[in-house]
Amino acid sequence: MALVAVLAACGKGNNNESSPSSSAAVSESASPSAPASASASASASPSASSAAAGEALTINQALPDKEILSKGPDGEAAVSAKTLSLSADDIEKIKAGHYKAAIAMHYAGNDWSTAQIKGLQAAFAKMGIEVIATTDANFKSEKQVSDIETILSKKPDVIVSIPVDPVSTADAYKKAAAAGVKLVFMDNKPNGLQAGKDYVSVVSADNYGNGVESANIMAKAIGESGEIGMIYHDADFFVTKQRTDAFEKTIKEKYPNIKLIDKGGITGPNDGEKVASALLTKHPNLKGLFVVWDVPAEGALAAARSAGRNDLVITTIDLGTNVALDIASGGMIKGLGAQLPYDQGTAEAILAGYALLGKQTSSYYAVPALPVTKENILDAWKTVYGSDAPSSIQDAAKK
Repeated sequence: MALVAVLAACGKGNNNESSPSSSAAVSESASPSAPASASASASASPSASSAAAGEALTINQALPDKEILSKGPDGEAAVSAKTLSLSADDIEKIKAGHYKAAIAMHYAGNDWSTAQIKGLQAAFAKMGIEVIATTDANFKSEKQVSDIETILSKKPDVIVSIPVDPVSTADAYKKAAAAGVKLVFMDNKPNGLQAGKDYVSVVSADNYGNGVESANIMAKAIGESGEIGMIYHDADFFVTKQRTDAFEKTIKEKYPNIKLIDKGGITGPNDGEKVASALLTKHPNLKGLFVVWDVPAEGALAAARSAGRNDLVITTIDLGTNVALDIASGGMIKGLGAQLPYDQGTAEAILAGYALLGKQTSSYYAVPALPVTKENILDAWKTVYGSDAPSSIQDAAKK
């Protein structure tokens, strides 16, 4: 199992996905390397309007009512996160408990993580839950285990986390569960933990749905004909596998004149350029390349430029700043399926509230998939982050 299996959840900004050296095990905010664009915009998400006093707490109800295609980590059907809600009375009851929560991230220095943390912080503030720690494991499972141990010494009531590695971190989470901590997971769960017994629920994007959207965008961009390649995540992590499975199945069943002729695996976010370069050298007639998330897609973009392949079509998952700029500019990245990390964070906090109130929960919730192309890039940015896109993206989109 690759250590970076958790890299499924990856929108990024202007920083490389490889984190700078990790800060202290427990900090009170997201990594300082997180780009300002996502940090500022996430705080203004439409979901944040529900944080006003005396109102119910939900995720953004303006999101489309789309069928959720993803399955949970145990193969369970998803429940839409739009069904989650805490009433004003629920919130007052939670406030009376004076609860404490901690957020244990796999990595905190990208757009996706920043928006998740902002969503969690805003929802917990509405619920009167003190966030006592936010940690950044820097993609290291041993660091995350240490982070959780440090968090437990502060006696939290809730931990919201995304495990770096579902195997090597499992014992730390089991220890937290045994101590009575309410565990809510982003995207994946540690091995051996049971929903309803050891943890509350898992919340993710509709990764399968985003894979389908990315395939449809690819097909349209290459005229529904030609040879394409894929860069996949070479690790046992179910959300990234759902993306590539969905892309491949959609191409095979819906677009018979498109041939997926080769694949290359990555184990880290900076492998995209190397793997893409090898695929382009081996298959000079490739018309398109699907990359499992935006960070290695940036590497694929660099490889295509180096090879003089400015005609290559790239699609991916996650609306990070750099890929958004390329889409807006009419570059090689023609579109992607976007996650909604702020709303995902809000949903996770609501589920923590459910657990504190003793309310029943399902084991897996998901937020809808969102297709993004040049035609809707500015609206999509606002949906994902809750404010207008940075001026560079706005200017590119208007050209």
